Amino acid sequence: MKPPKYLARRAMAALGAFYGAVATATDMPGGPRVNQINLGEGVTSIARDQQWIHSFLLLISLAIFVAVFGVMFYAIWKHRKSRGHQSATFHESTAVEIAWTVVPFLIIIAMAIPATRMVLEQKDTSSSDLTVKATGYQWKWGYEYIKGEGEGISFLSALATPRAQIENRETKSETYLSEVDNPLVVPVNKKVRVITTANDVIHSWYVPPLGVKQDAIPGFVRDTWFRAEKVGTYHGYCAELCGKDHAFMPIVVEVKSAEDYSRWVEEKHKAMLAAADDPNKEWTKDELIARGEQVYAANCAACHQANGKGIPGAFPALDGSKVVLGPAAGQMTVLLKGRAGTAMASFSRLSDVELAAVTTYTRNAWSNQAEQGLVLPKEYAAARK
Repeated sequence: MKPPKYLARRAMAALGAFYGAVATATDMPGGPRVNQINLGEGVTSIARDQQWIHSFLLLISLAIFVAVFGVMFYAIWKHRKSRGHQSATFHESTAVEIAWTVVPFLIIIAMAIPATRMVLEQKDTSSSDLTVKATGYQWKWGYEYIKGEGEGISFLSALATPRAQIENRETKSETYLSEVDNPLVVPVNKKVRVITTANDVIHSWYVPPLGVKQDAIPGFVRDTWFRAEKVGTYHGYCAELCGKDHAFMPIVVEVKSAEDYSRWVEEKHKAMLAAADDPNKEWTKDELIARGEQVYAANCAACHQANGKGIPGAFPALDGSKVVLGPAAGQMTVLLKGRAGTAMASFSRLSDVELAAVTTYTRNAWSNQAEQGLVLPKEYAAARK
């Protein structure tokens, strides 16, 4: 056993390192501040209402605490045995019973009136300027603009923090584990309705500066809304424990001015048209492999790993897999329908070209040399019917 002096020195060194790290830390732009105690600054009316009622309820709780324990401690001190007081014997008091019924009832009413108003306001998603569907996946978010300016835009939003930072091979950035490759972009001062659902397990779309938190449940559609009053970038995260990479599923909302948002929509539409896969194109094997490598990196590598070795005990290897090396129809069924009772969800949301590309890629990548090494988009189109 180490001597006490040694343990004390180690404890002091650890404490010094902790406070040194806190001293050098910086506030995250659009996120929590260093040593933040209270709720963060909100940029919506909903967030400000939440801050107000949070403080209001704390003050009521403090007043109750002071009143109850003040009377209790005074009674204990004033009527202590050392001063000769004798304990009283009584059966009931109508006045006391009325008081301890009426007073709590009035306190509850005082809390319920503003809380009810706020809840009803938060649930009123009508007359929105923009509607976005947010779908939770293990472990990323998918966004579809389904109404308003930007309608038709869709993309996936995944963690952008480099693996080297996660593995402590690089200095961590100020937005460590809170940065994504494709943020949700919305216009300032517009009512944005967010429809949430999930593809696999329960997730939760939570952005504290916007005052919104809505569970995303497979098979159910929920909704919430916000109106950001300040241009900026705001950070949130999945607030429901959803699996192995729950901590690597951030949310970033970028609020732009009306003019900048319109430019973003125009550029996004052009980029989508340029990147659109033509299912009628005569794809070569090499083209599908190249396209499939991109699809695999964006959708499969987190579980099955970039080298195809998977994670033992959690996700099977694709390198040498009997499914991948077997008949193509079997692998296609797994990708379209998933596997019940496992973490393998359906990827039918991908286009026929993307599915054909990733199938062709995995059947030819690493040490794999499948007999049917080429799978065409038209085969997936037929399999969907």
